[in-house]
Amino acid sequence: MSDKLKLKGHMKAFMRWPLILSALLIVLNIWVYFVSVKAGIIVSGGILIYVGCAVIILRCHRSFIVNELIAFANQYDSLEKRILEELALPYAIMDMNGRMIWSNKVFAELTGKDQFYKKNVSTVFSDVTADKLPVADKKETAEISTRFGEKTYRISMQRVSLGEVVAKSELLENSNRNVSLIAMYLYDDTELKSYIKKNEDNKLVVALAYLDNYEEALESVEDVRRSLLIALIDRKITKYFSNFDGLVKKLEKDKYFLIMRQSSLEALKEQRFHILDEVKTVNIGNEMAITLSIGVGLNASTYIQNYEYSRIAIEMALGRGGDQVVIKNGNNITYYGGKTQQMEKNTRVKARVKAQALKEFMSTKDRVVVMGHKITDVDALGAAIGIFRAGKTLGKSVSIVVNDPTKSIRPLIAGYVNNPDYEPSMFVDSEQAKDMVDNNTVVVVVDTNRPSYTECEELLHMTKTIVVLDHHRRGSEVIENAVLSYVEPYASSACEMVAEILQYFSDDLRIRNMEADCLYAGIMIDTNNFTTRAGVRTFEAAAFLRRSGADVTRVRKLLRDDLKSYQARAEAVRTAQIYRECYAIARCPSENLDSPTVIGAQAANELLNIAGVKASFVLTQYNNEVYISARAIDEVNVQVMMEKMGGGGHMNIAGAQVKASPDAVERMLKDIIDQEYQEENTK
Repeated sequence: MSDKLKLKGHMKAFMRWPLILSALLIVLNIWVYFVSVKAGIIVSGGILIYVGCAVIILRCHRSFIVNELIAFANQYDSLEKRILEELALPYAIMDMNGRMIWSNKVFAELTGKDQFYKKNVSTVFSDVTADKLPVADKKETAEISTRFGEKTYRISMQRVSLGEVVAKSELLENSNRNVSLIAMYLYDDTELKSYIKKNEDNKLVVALAYLDNYEEALESVEDVRRSLLIALIDRKITKYFSNFDGLVKKLEKDKYFLIMRQSSLEALKEQRFHILDEVKTVNIGNEMAITLSIGVGLNASTYIQNYEYSRIAIEMALGRGGDQVVIKNGNNITYYGGKTQQMEKNTRVKARVKAQALKEFMSTKDRVVVMGHKITDVDALGAAIGIFRAGKTLGKSVSIVVNDPTKSIRPLIAGYVNNPDYEPSMFVDSEQAKDMVDNNTVVVVVDTNRPSYTECEELLHMTKTIVVLDHHRRGSEVIENAVLSYVEPYASSACEMVAEILQYFSDDLRIRNMEADCLYAGIMIDTNNFTTRAGVRTFEAAAFLRRSGADVTRVRKLLRDDLKSYQARAEAVRTAQIYRECYAIARCPSENLDSPTVIGAQAANELLNIAGVKASFVLTQYNNEVYISARAIDEVNVQVMMEKMGGGGHMNIAGAQVKASPDAVERMLKDIIDQEYQEENTK
């Protein structure tokens, strides 16, 4: 076998040195012949003897040299294998399916398995599943972290290709296939993870806490007891956060600045911020319970940025109605609480200030474009018409963006179309609006504060002057570049807010009867005929519209349904099912209906009239999406539930749009209800 083996590389060159020297001697011999022929003959004889001996030695000792090299290679291979076997780092080899082949001593001692354990690696480390392995042609390496015993290990896996070796093998068939193995290393990250966790736990968390209804609550208490109420609230807030190693600093009479560790925040999360309920229990005769809102900011690059996060979070908490905690962790936002109905503000100072600001913005621009949300409803249309009248009072060109009028608003729009008192450009679609909007245009968004929900989101990027008027609670998606944002969750409808603004907008403003009807209709629809979320200011706004010429009889005629819509609503109520004894879930048919989503919302309102129903959900399939209308009276927060499905709204009026089948959406909804049900029972 040794005769078939050939040396190569440096060893081959080294073995040929005697022959190379022979060539040099021959040259020297020729030179000697020129000096003396006798001497040349003598040297030639010596060279022949030298060459003969060299050839004999090479041929005789070549096999011994090769055998010695093979023996050294075997010894080196054994040494390498021994070093690998006794390596301090746990090491193992497995096939591409994760089946163990061999492991070194440290790995065997760590896992308690034999070195030639042949079962799948998942039987040792449950986290190492088939999808975590480095797959051929996709990824060469893979790393995962796992817990084994009391320690945490980082498992590094690397795919090793053996294709060339297998291709030359005479023992395996199909030797051209790409054969690979997986080498697995274990690194003990227990101490590192411990230090990382300690570092995370000790990170600074900044929070702002505001009392939502401080002034209103004090008004309901006797003067001599007000200081006691304030002291009790201060003590409760300070003591609560001190128990979690937090620092509380009072900034103003109703505002607090909080600093705590991130580990303290995690403990507060586990308790679901019980301080929200504790503050409401403070009662020394005050008729109104005080509620607390908290905005938390963390994991920013600087302390100043953390404070900015907390400021954004507290604004979002207040914009969503208060009595809740909003945590802003980078781009992630989490909500806790928010299960108390927002108290209506008695003062109209804010409405007056916003009205004057809106007037100033409109006065400096040449054109006003108003738009609501997609699938414009009566509330969005009524609010838009109110802004239309405000713009016209200032002599501006005003247009309302409505892409596809639904059947619910067509009777209202019909009074303005082909009416000589109104311009043909009063209602435009998105394409026409894009040609109108420039930096000299005010874009007013009504009845929504989400850019993706607007009739034409592109308009928001075509001008710098954007105004938002909405009564829905804010979510993580908001119109951020608005120069004026008036979002009041306590308001019953956008029409109520616009009606208040019109009262302070201008002394010359006169609302026409048709316009007053539209605003009044929007309030009626969103309050379900003044039975839901109707406060003192709601009736005051309705009274203003009545004085401006709104007629209840005309409005009622405009809002009547046709027979098909009435039958569809009745069918949704008839087929409704009661889930977990208090949640009504129904599906509204959408065939041959112009506005099936509106019918679904009406059906959800109807289901609340059933005794024992705490919340109702109506699913309507329309335009390849499932629209969910969620309603509640007072015990369930449907806004939080709809936010988990990508929607939002109010505590007792909310909705969502999901691109899935009705069966899948219903399963998602039931899972969310189950989660809420479990949380309620574990309190």
